[in-house]
Amino acid sequence: MLVSQILKSKSDDGVVTLPPGTAISRIAEVLSARRIGAVVISPDGKKLAGIVSERDIVREIGRRGGACLNENVDTIMTAKVVACARNDNANDVLQKMTDGRFRHIPVVEGEELIGLISIGDVVKARLAELHMEKDALEGMIKGF
Repeated sequence: MLVSQILKSKSDDGVVTLPPGTAISRIAEVLSARRIGAVVISPDGKKLAGIVSERDIVREIGRRGGACLNENVDTIMTAKVVACARNDNANDVLQKMTDGRFRHIPVVEGEELIGLISIGDVVKARLAELHMEKDALEGMIKGF
């Protein structure tokens, strides 16, 4: 299964982006309101400047207390983002996410952000693929 197939299966809400310099408290509000786990930091909605997750925020609060919420996201975001392409194999992407211990990966085409997938999206797609394989094998065994 390819990343492009996973993107097609997702609702077309687009990627939630916020500009560099956004207050961490604002990032937390957006994560909570949208019920998502990560926000891509982008100056224009297309160029990838970084990514910040709810885990990043919680870790920083645990380290420095609630005062960090008044700072801007540039202080805690991951600036060297691992990304994937729409033609990447989903199993390879899952391995990258597992090895890097992160749950969200931007999908880029050239230098342009075209999507965001979560580890849950990849697992869901893989389970659907396994279910289809199981049904096909059962059909072959039963002579269908």
